[in-house]
Amino acid sequence: MKTILIISMLIMAQNILAEDLMVYTSRKEHLVKDIFKQYQKETGVKVNYRTGKAGALIQTIKGEGAKSNADIFMTVDAGNLWYASTQGILEPTRSAILEKNIPSHLRDLDNQWFGLSVRARTIAYNPKKVKEGELISYEDLATAKWKGRLCLRTSKKVYNQSLVAMLIDQHGYTRTLEIIKGWVNNNVEIFSNDTAVLKAVAKGQCAVGIVNTYYYGRLVKKDPKLPLKLFWPNQESYGVHINVSGAGIVKTSKNKEAAKKFLEWLASKNAQRSFAQVNMEYPIMENLPQNNVVKKWGEFKANTKFNLSRAGILQKDAVKLMYEAKYK
Repeated sequence: MKTILIISMLIMAQNILAEDLMVYTSRKEHLVKDIFKQYQKETGVKVNYRTGKAGALIQTIKGEGAKSNADIFMTVDAGNLWYASTQGILEPTRSAILEKNIPSHLRDLDNQWFGLSVRARTIAYNPKKVKEGELISYEDLATAKWKGRLCLRTSKKVYNQSLVAMLIDQHGYTRTLEIIKGWVNNNVEIFSNDTAVLKAVAKGQCAVGIVNTYYYGRLVKKDPKLPLKLFWPNQESYGVHINVSGAGIVKTSKNKEAAKKFLEWLASKNAQRSFAQVNMEYPIMENLPQNNVVKKWGEFKANTKFNLSRAGILQKDAVKLMYEAKYK
């Protein structure tokens, strides 16, 4: 009798462990740990995680093969998510909940990954250096009036590669090359990150820069007196370029059903209230509360015609174009 009880307890323990999830994520620990704890509190399923650079984690999953304990790969930017899908590590996931809650332009064409929060890559400017009505669009930053007034982040960052991919999709290669050459011609200095771009704009080293909104939010939250504002470009045409943080189920996962339930939960109203707010991003679902800081930035028209899978598909062309334009 005692032996039967022990065996039953061991089987129960194994079942519990089987329900635990392992997420390989390139998102910073402080941006994900609380949402993982929230899921455990609501469902009893523990979410373990491993952090690292997106490229390194993708190669790790590939190298581990069938022995990998990764259930979900989570990262930022559609370019990284698309690359993961090309490396054979993600599995198409059919889910009525995910397809209903996540707009089609924010998920993979083959449902290998799903956007879970939205970020905008827009224009930040110094109101002391820019006149009202001067700012118009991404394309306008290539015109002569911005000569010596523009600051750029390095072309090596996937955020800029995805932006250029969007422009290629919108205008074609030749016209986009002209635009990027104009940016390079007008540029004051290339910076390694968006925060450095913002600081240069605030100091008056340049008048404008292209950044992700949450970097702006972090900086202004620390110092509200900084001479920095956001401008939403292309409101009369295709809209602001948006991107995502997102995730997909690893092909070799031993807990695929549990992994799907977790993704569905992340795309629910309850989780979206937390997931997007922690990094001052936008929820994937409309009419949900925004972070109080984000709310102050106002409404804008986003580019919803550009399926973010295209950011990956056109990534190689974007890198080639930026090299050709001498955008370092």
